[in-house]
Amino acid sequence: MWFSFWRSRDRFSLDELRYLCDQLQKVQIVNEVNKDFVIEALRSIAELLTYGDQHDPSFFEFFMEKQVMEDFIRVLKISKTVSVSLQLLQTMSIMIQNLKSEHAIYYMFSNEHVNYLITYTFDFRNEELLSYYISFLRAISGKLNKNTISLLVKTQNDEIVSFPLYVEAIQFAFHEESMIRTAVRALTLNVYHVGDDGVNRYVTSAPNSDYFTNLISFFRTQCIDLNKLVSDCLINPGPGSVTALLTAVDEIEDNLYYFSDVISAGIPDVGRLITGNILQLLIFPLLLPSLWMDVVNEPIGVIASLYLLCCILRIVKIKDLANTIAAALFCPLEAFVPYSGAKLNGFASRNDFECEKKEPGANSVTKVDAEQLIVKLSNVACSSPVHPDVIITQNNCSSSDLELREVLLQFFTSGDDVQVSGSLSVLATLLQTKELDESMLDALGILPQRKQHKKLLLQALVGEGSGEEQLFSSESGSMKDSISSELDYYLQKLKEQYGVLCSFPEGETSPHPRLHRSQVLVALVNLLCRSDISAETLWDAGWLLRQLLPYSEGEFRSHHLKPLKDSHRKCTTALLEETKGVWSDLILTVLYDEWKKCKRVIEASSPRKEPKSMLLPVEKSTAEDIPHESSSTSGARMYELVKAFVLLHQLQIFSLGRPLPEQPPNQPLIHVPEKSRARTACLDVSGPKPGTEIRLDDALPCRIAFERGKERHFCFLAVSLGTSGWVILAEELPLKQNHGVVRVAAPLAGSNPRIDDKHARWLHLRIRPSTLPFMDPAQSGSSAYGKTKIKALLDGRWTLAFRDDASCKTALFMILEEINLQSEEVERRLKAVLDLERSVDSSNPSLATPETSSSTPSNSL
Repeated sequence: MWFSFWRSRDRFSLDELRYLCDQLQKVQIVNEVNKDFVIEALRSIAELLTYGDQHDPSFFEFFMEKQVMEDFIRVLKISKTVSVSLQLLQTMSIMIQNLKSEHAIYYMFSNEHVNYLITYTFDFRNEELLSYYISFLRAISGKLNKNTISLLVKTQNDEIVSFPLYVEAIQFAFHEESMIRTAVRALTLNVYHVGDDGVNRYVTSAPNSDYFTNLISFFRTQCIDLNKLVSDCLINPGPGSVTALLTAVDEIEDNLYYFSDVISAGIPDVGRLITGNILQLLIFPLLLPSLWMDVVNEPIGVIASLYLLCCILRIVKIKDLANTIAAALFCPLEAFVPYSGAKLNGFASRNDFECEKKEPGANSVTKVDAEQLIVKLSNVACSSPVHPDVIITQNNCSSSDLELREVLLQFFTSGDDVQVSGSLSVLATLLQTKELDESMLDALGILPQRKQHKKLLLQALVGEGSGEEQLFSSESGSMKDSISSELDYYLQKLKEQYGVLCSFPEGETSPHPRLHRSQVLVALVNLLCRSDISAETLWDAGWLLRQLLPYSEGEFRSHHLKPLKDSHRKCTTALLEETKGVWSDLILTVLYDEWKKCKRVIEASSPRKEPKSMLLPVEKSTAEDIPHESSSTSGARMYELVKAFVLLHQLQIFSLGRPLPEQPPNQPLIHVPEKSRARTACLDVSGPKPGTEIRLDDALPCRIAFERGKERHFCFLAVSLGTSGWVILAEELPLKQNHGVVRVAAPLAGSNPRIDDKHARWLHLRIRPSTLPFMDPAQSGSSAYGKTKIKALLDGRWTLAFRDDASCKTALFMILEEINLQSEEVERRLKAVLDLERSVDSSNPSLATPETSSSTPSNSL
């Protein structure tokens, strides 16, 4: 029978389809003997029906007339091989995906044939069979609409009582294979977006509503696993651990985007189900308590918790969820202990807070004026002095009453770099969350001032309050009422719906936005004054400060400015010291580059870094044995110092209410004296490149061996030109007196000349790299998070042998003299930048930048 299948016939014809269907009807059993024929027949029928759907409707009419779907079901029942089941599922998937005719789809979905295949007991121990089955279900979901979905459900009294496609699919929603999970989620979204009221009621009623609870429970497990990966990556950083962490991060964010897509379908109660489950299964028992509890014994640590809070707020667009999380930040940690069942572990000692309340002065605006509340923090892990009026908190300062929003602010003064970065990300995310009510932002103290003014103006225009008095008052009554009503609603909801209790200090019934705003500003100022936090993180703090005070108006008072000015002064002094350091020739180049970058960062409309950046701190070096005082270490220190200075300097300009110039002022290059060594050697600003001809009037003959046993003769010369300088080895031209060709040139700065203790004719020089490795894109790269490794370059060493002791000393004095000239020029130009008045007036974009070509000479070694 099956041998005749191979006879010559027009492949795409109705006769071919008729022949295949007739032969398939004759099959009474499927075994190893005839399985190949059955598989080929099923494949060819799918191919012919797809062709007929586009070219000849009679193909599908014949398919319906012969009721071939019944033969498909019969073949499945009598088949004893998995390969036939695989081909049947593939055939059905191909047909459903490619049939364009609505009439054909209606026929396929009717008569319960598809539902029979959906509920058929396949042996899913075969992974390939499961994959084909899920593809079959997904193909069906792609054809769903309000008309076709009714063919796949069973109803009773106008209510859906059975929907096999959905019920069978969600059984695999949490399969270990990610591809299967993704396919099931795509299927569920296709179901949700149909918009059928009966289906919507079915998926949100028990027991099907358990899917949403299980979804959040599965996500909770993934979050706990993420925390383990974060810990592993910090303990054993490497390509394997970083890749695993990034994969987990991607899946976490994919899950949240899926939640968002489900909510966007607009099914009643789904948003409520997801919100309730996220709060009760994840945020209240795990994320919020972990901000202050012992991370060693908790399933989620501080960093993972901060990251997850950011992601949930950024991706899951539910107003109730965002505002409930914000309201929860006003609650003390002990309010969430019933959820977590854990003991409190003081992030700071309960006795660390000393409260002192001054009597309000005659000019105080209200009895809760922020300037009248002074709290001293005794044990702050901050390397910079803290202004005595800086730390402000509530009257009741016991740790058990400390609000979670204050815990976030405490990271600014007591946390490490990653905790500070995470806390900044949370506040920035709250600020950027459109679903969060502005009154809630104001209560948290992070409502941008421009939005405050807009709100007051609108209230004045519609006649609320007392007109002009209200418009220009620092805190209007109606605004405070709106804040209280919005916050009270969600605090009451926390109490009644979730059992989370929150109470304000004695005698207070609502938050004071001005006090909270001052707390945020003070915490930011403290953070900006810290020297143990990376400049990258400080730039993020600068962005947040700029968002809160875009016009640098009244709330940025002297007690905020004083610590910033002190830090700016210290940073300026340290920067001037760097003019005598290893990288003095690159200070101005780095400063100009970082000025533009910092300006872009703090003036941007949104934060520059994604939350996942806090999980993977950038590795600074790949070499573990670099000496502490190597040029690479000094360069990293200088780079951080310049970035910190640029931020503080720009904030000083900002505090004066002036726009930031595109670039800082710069002194023009002074005239090079005729008697300078650079002029004598006939060097220009391009520097002594290898092969360049120079004069050797001031050069000293010496010997050096770059390879063992191969000593070479050179003429040594040290020169400085503006902010650049070089030590040069040139070969004398035999036919041209006092002229030579540059063979090797290295940076003058950081050469650290030293005469050998035992050999007075030997001069030792340190040869540092010509550029900082993290400034060179070829060295640092721009790969994905956690995959960038900066290659640290080790210093070289030259030992020059001169003719006699006097020549060696002359070479030493030559180097020291040129280093001093170079340092003086760098300091002279740098002082123009340090002059705040000049910086404020520097708004002309045509100002010249310092030369970059001469500051990064080539080093042939």
